[in-house]
Amino acid sequence: MLHTLSRSPWQCDIDTLLSMLREGDDLLLIQDGVLAALEGSRFVEILTNAPITVSALKDDLDARGLSGQISAKIDVVGYTDFVNLTVTHASQMNW
Repeated sequence: MLHTLSRSPWQCDIDTLLSMLREGDDLLLIQDGVLAALEGSRFVEILTNAPITVSALKDDLDARGLSGQISAKIDVVGYTDFVNLTVTHASQMNW
């Protein structure tokens, strides 16, 4: 399943999100969700310890001036990658 986090991690129920993640899922951080990718954020450790791939949308990072502050544990992807993720996963959950 493709999970997208579009709200600030401080504005969503991370515990519920974590309980819904399954091995092989992808989590794409978009819009204000990219705040979860900040280096040193507690959310980076929480999310990267799950059996999933965590990515952040480059355009949303750039729009917020955060590109140089992202953890190396987070993959930075473009819109083409976003489309590929939606094709790869039959279902999607937005948080």
